[in-house]
Amino acid sequence: MKIISYSFFISVGRSVRTLLYYLGGLASLTMQTVHQIFVPPFKGYRVMVQIKKAGFDSLPIVILVSLFIGFIFALQSAYFMQRIGSEMYIASLVALALVRELGPVITALVVAGRVGASITAELGSMQVTEQIDALEAFASNPIKYLVVPRLLALIIVLPILTLFADIVGILGGYLICVYKLGISSSMYLQVTFDSLLPKDLNTGLFKTIFFGIIIAMISCYEGFNVEGGAEGVGQSTTRSVVLTFIAIIIADCFFTAIFYFVFP
Repeated sequence: MKIISYSFFISVGRSVRTLLYYLGGLASLTMQTVHQIFVPPFKGYRVMVQIKKAGFDSLPIVILVSLFIGFIFALQSAYFMQRIGSEMYIASLVALALVRELGPVITALVVAGRVGASITAELGSMQVTEQIDALEAFASNPIKYLVVPRLLALIIVLPILTLFADIVGILGGYLICVYKLGISSSMYLQVTFDSLLPKDLNTGLFKTIFFGIIIAMISCYEGFNVEGGAEGVGQSTTRSVVLTFIAIIIADCFFTAIFYFVFP
């Protein structure tokens, strides 16, 4: 019994130590990246390349997912609202859910799965083939060259993608309510705009800035710490996506509690 209890505490201690080590490394990389943002030279074209990869190339899948999220949420709401004769309030439910939560979170998860995994795999391959060491040998800062453009690009594109997700998701709810449930177009739009407040949109977009930071930093950190060749790249990519998903959900819970319960 004592052996079991000792091994349990040893295992917990190792897990805590590993977590603290990971968080420390992540915080160190984040601080170095923020510092390098303000250190010349400033290569704007690198940021634009990453904006194209992270933003424009992700737009089709974000639109597709958001449209069907709007469909699904409107249908699920209609199932209950029709029973109590309150179909007209489906528009407000769809709009608030998308703008406050579903739009920012779903967009961040899609970008994390698509762009975050790509960043980790790309940087991990560079680490395995010693290209990052070559950058240092040529007096180029890998954080300045590799991390800063990706961080800035994600901070810029996530709010824009979220706006598209909100609009398309509300459009999906509109199509279901108008053409399936028989709600008039003018009533749907009126209820939608009456239910939304500037705070709803602002808080949703504000959260995406931190989601972008989370995606960029975890993905880059995992890419810089790949070990074990091609197998290690695959493991780091998987771990990057999983940890990013968890961090996004935790951050969303934190900001929701702050915005709507601590400072309502």
